[in-house]
Amino acid sequence: MTSDYAEQRRKMVDGQLRTTDVSDVAVLDAMAGVAREEFVPGRRKALAYIDEDIEIAAPRKDAAARYLMEPSPFGKLLQLAEIRPGDFILDVGCGTGYSAAILSQIGSSVIGLESDADLAASATDALNRLGFDNVAVVEGPLAEGLASEAPFDVIVIEGAVDDVPASLVDQLRDGGRLVAVVGQGNSGRATLFLKESGNVASRRAFNCAIKPLAEFQKVPSFQF
Repeated sequence: MTSDYAEQRRKMVDGQLRTTDVSDVAVLDAMAGVAREEFVPGRRKALAYIDEDIEIAAPRKDAAARYLMEPSPFGKLLQLAEIRPGDFILDVGCGTGYSAAILSQIGSSVIGLESDADLAASATDALNRLGFDNVAVVEGPLAEGLASEAPFDVIVIEGAVDDVPASLVDQLRDGGRLVAVVGQGNSGRATLFLKESGNVASRRAFNCAIKPLAEFQKVPSFQF
């Protein structure tokens, strides 16, 4: 089975990433080297390399379902962030830890922020078991970021958002980049936020439909 997963990983890189204009060598190498199946729960392991989002936590009364992002948009987001080897990275909504594992192979060190206690525990276990020793998982509200550890060189948000809170962008170092998909469904746009000399500029890069992170959704207001 190990060799089967390795072959599926190679096909993911060649068939899902390279064919959708992911050309950053560091991103391709990281996604070719990390065993995605180790971060997919139970019976869904066999689906680890499909070109769809994979449910990693079922919906509950107090929480929406959570997903592992489809490989292609994930790779394109990381490429958009232009991550460098010395970068300190905040991975917002790290889920079971796969995204943090990938980021740890591209940057210097990573903090995975996760609000779901079970997912945070699963991520910590998998990352420790597989030897990703430059990653720490912290449990906390996603939309608040982690100001106590800021500033960050890169912030990656692992799901679609209605908007990016200014308080999260504020946690970027000067010259830092934040990448997120703003908008849901067909209206989703991968967006780069760049902080320079204390000012923040944003640029829409490409259309992108991924599963939303409920904590970033606007609460509808009553209209008279």
